Amino acid sequence: MDKNNVIDLLQKAKKAHIQWVIRAQALTEGLSVQKESIPVDCTECAFGLWLYSDGQEITAMPGMDVMKEIEAKHFDLHSVYSKIFSIYFPDSKKGFFAKLFSSKPKISAEQQERAKAEFLVLKNISDELTAMLLRLERRLTAIR
Repeated sequence: MDKNNVIDLLQKAKKAHIQWVIRAQALTEGLSVQKESIPVDCTECAFGLWLYSDGQEITAMPGMDVMKEIEAKHFDLHSVYSKIFSIYFPDSKKGFFAKLFSSKPKISAEQQERAKAEFLVLKNISDELTAMLLRLERRLTAIR
């Protein structure tokens, strides 16, 4: 894969990450969001899919230890999001018919505040991850 293609895929993954964060924020602000649009598992979101597929080309490049840091930051992000997810979707482990006939749970003001506080942590992690991705992009651009 050529350098420009690697950078293009990185930029697309970064955009997908930003969209994921926007959907998480919408959820914490009380908007209706499909839980499937914000995967909890770090290997199921669009960024994670890139990280564990095309992103591995970067990992294989000499001197790209930053990818391990990016992976760890991404894992931290999903770890925080799992706390938010459990507030809004506490019945996610129910059976198929229980899910089918249950309505969206009511969130108390206290739960809403807790979710917003967790989102601030998530947003900080996301900002750090985005900054790392920008540095990686500049580094890749500088390679001849």
